[in-house]
Amino acid sequence: MAPARDRLDSDPLLIDLALQGGGAHGAFTWGVLDRLLEERQLEIEAISGTSAGAMNAAVLAHGYCQNGPAGAKAALEGFWRQVSDAARFSPFRRGPLDVLLGRWSLDHSPLFAAMDMMARVVSPYDLNPAGANPLRAILADTVDFPGLARSPIKLFVTATNVRSGRGRVFRNADLSPDVLLASACLPTLFQAVMIEGDAYWDGGYAGNPTMTPLIRDCESQDTLLVQINPIERPGPPTSAREITNRLNEVSFNAVLMKELRMMALLGRVASPTDEEGARWAGMRIHRISSAMMLDLGYSSKLNAEWPFLVMLRDEGRRAASEFLDRHRLDLGQRSSLDLDAFLHGI
Repeated sequence: MAPARDRLDSDPLLIDLALQGGGAHGAFTWGVLDRLLEERQLEIEAISGTSAGAMNAAVLAHGYCQNGPAGAKAALEGFWRQVSDAARFSPFRRGPLDVLLGRWSLDHSPLFAAMDMMARVVSPYDLNPAGANPLRAILADTVDFPGLARSPIKLFVTATNVRSGRGRVFRNADLSPDVLLASACLPTLFQAVMIEGDAYWDGGYAGNPTMTPLIRDCESQDTLLVQINPIERPGPPTSAREITNRLNEVSFNAVLMKELRMMALLGRVASPTDEEGARWAGMRIHRISSAMMLDLGYSSKLNAEWPFLVMLRDEGRRAASEFLDRHRLDLGQRSSLDLDAFLHGI
C-alpha cells in the first residue's frame, strides 16, 4: 500500500460528514465546511445532518450541483446572509449589558427572558397559531429541492416522529423545506411540522446526527463529525439557565453517544464473517470541534447577528485547519477520535 501522504496527494479520499444541530451555532459548521471544500484530496460522498446541520448539508449539496466546491461555498454564505438579514428586525436582540461586555448571548435581553419563561407554560400553538417560520421562505429561495435528487452527494436528514418517538431519516428525493424545518423543530418554540400526515419534531431527540446510514449506505469508511454540542463541561451547572442548557446538551448528545459506544464495542468483538458488525467496526471516526463552544450558552443559538455568525464561521475554519494539520495522515488509515473513551461508564 502506498504511504498515506502519497495517496492523499493523488487519489481523492471519500469521506462522510456528520453535522450536529445548534441553531445559529450552525455557522461554526459553515466555517468547517467552507475550509474542507478547499481540500482537493477529499471528496464528500454523503452528509448526515440534523437541524442546522441538515440545512448546511442541503445548501452545500445544492451549491455543489451548481458549480462544484466553489458553488457550495457561495451557497453556504448566501444562506447564512439571508438568515442574518431576516433576523435584522427580530425582537430577540442582545441587551445593552451583553453588547457593552462583548457577550454574544441574549441572557440579558428582556424579550428573550420573557419568551424563555412563556415557552415553559404557553404552547407555541397559542403563541404562533399560524405556525409562521421565516426560515421556510429562505430555504425555498436558497435550495433547488427537486435538484437534490440528482446530487452526487447523498443526504440523510433526521426528524423525530412525534407519534412513535422514533427518528425518521429523509434522503435526497424526500427533502423539502418542511423536512428541514421538521429536523429543526424545537417543540417549545414551534408547532410540529406535518409531513405525510405525521407530526415531526427536532431530529436531535433521535439522532444528532444519525450515523447509521453513513455506515450502511456508503462506501466511505471515514466520517468527520462536526460537533457543536459539548459532550463534557467542567463542574456542575448551578443557575437555572445553565441547568437547562446542560440538559439540552445531554439529551441532544445521547443517541450519538450510544452509536459511538456501539462502534467501540464492535471494534473489539465483531467477527470478520459478520458483514454488518464488520462495517461498524471498520469505520474510522474523526471529530472537529472547538473549546470556544463551551462559552456559548443556549440563548446565543438564537442570535443571528452577522458579526456573530462570521465569528463562528472563522472559528469553524480555524478548527478545520487545525484538524487537518494534526490528523490529515490519519484519514484513510485510522480513527483520530478515541472511541474506547466512550466505553467508560457502561
